[in-house]
Amino acid sequence: MKRLILPLVTLFLCTSLSPSASAQQTAVDFFESGITKSKANDFTGALQAFSMAITMNPDNSASYYNRGLAKANLKDHRGAILDYDRAIELNGKDALAYLSRGVSKSKQDDHRGALLDFSRSIELNPDDPQAYYNRGVSRSRIDQYRGALADFTKAIELDPGNAQTYYVRGITKQKLEDFAGSLPDFTKVVDLTPKRPQAYAGRGMSKVELNDFTGAVTDLNKAIELSPEDGESFFYRGYAKGKLEDYKSALADYDRAIALKGDNYRAYYGRGFCRSKLGDQKGAVQDFNQAIDMNNVNTDSKVVYSGKISRVTLDKLRDVVQERNKINELGNERAEAYFSRGISKNKQGDQKSAIIDLNKAIELSPTYAEAYFSRGLIKSAQGDQRAAIMDCNSAVKLNPRYAEVYYIRGIIKHSLGDENGGCLDLSKAGELGYNPAYKVISDYCN
Repeated sequence: MKRLILPLVTLFLCTSLSPSASAQQTAVDFFESGITKSKANDFTGALQAFSMAITMNPDNSASYYNRGLAKANLKDHRGAILDYDRAIELNGKDALAYLSRGVSKSKQDDHRGALLDFSRSIELNPDDPQAYYNRGVSRSRIDQYRGALADFTKAIELDPGNAQTYYVRGITKQKLEDFAGSLPDFTKVVDLTPKRPQAYAGRGMSKVELNDFTGAVTDLNKAIELSPEDGESFFYRGYAKGKLEDYKSALADYDRAIALKGDNYRAYYGRGFCRSKLGDQKGAVQDFNQAIDMNNVNTDSKVVYSGKISRVTLDKLRDVVQERNKINELGNERAEAYFSRGISKNKQGDQKSAIIDLNKAIELSPTYAEAYFSRGLIKSAQGDQRAAIMDCNSAVKLNPRYAEVYYIRGIIKHSLGDENGGCLDLSKAGELGYNPAYKVISDYCN
């Protein structure tokens, strides 16, 4: 989405903000700072600047939109969608806001929702090829290939020099089994970008389907030359060579395909067939066994840590956060002393005694957000993640701007399989200034 930032910036600076009042001027200053940081690819800084602009002027759609773009560039698409929602609520005629929200929805695999946004963007701006391209991609993802084909064709009509659109149209034609029709599209991609291996691979695969095995080998040779780690190209070249009865050479291609992707059961079948033709019946049987058994094993086991973040990863991500143990004036109930003693006991490895002290601190001072958070950290380390979430809930209820709590609650939720809830919490942590959240979002929320 970087392509969209600069022209939009100019548009909003010209039309969306009015420096009439001193407070409004302050919002303008933060907004312009966010634009400058976005241009410099400092998206974390831009996010903070746009947040300040929103605090000063919460009714400016441009600030929400551009903060959404900053979040999207940080791969925080869930957070970006929330900002685009608000931008659209304030300005329902902004085609780019719908387009950008659609892109973020597609990144979260909400292709039907994305399709609706792209359609609305096209209604508002029917001459934007990017909107047709994106809608075509979303239609492809939900198997609406004929609609996708129409969108890609329209995008090419509006932007005839875009190699990527020809490529995806060729792939779409393959999905519709129009292999002959896909050849001119892949050829156009080769003409526009002769170093693109996927174009040769796509054309080679279509030639396989059209029984042009010699032509397929030629194209797949080029694809492999440009991308020697593409296991699919080795597989299809092996298949084409097998059809040409060059079993020895095909065997080497299947070997390479399996080395690059060990669960390619079709490659085991192809290699087994070649081995059989070359007289190695024992090896052939072994490969056929693999082809039959692979991917047919279904083991169901109840796993607590069902998200992408495993228990080991959770521990590593959690342990970078430290308890907030700052000296405070000691109250008559001495809750602060119990809290600090609990932190010290935890650092000595005595988690049980630490929990007792933190319980006492909370009993004496029920609004002690740091004590809830610290107790949640210890419970998480003990493996009691649901109790840890309850403590985090209490902490953010008492202090809604406690960024580290959102971070911890986010990674715990994610580890327990609530990816959406976890990533929204991580987004909030980043929005509040806890920048390590964006590394986790990049690694686990996309």
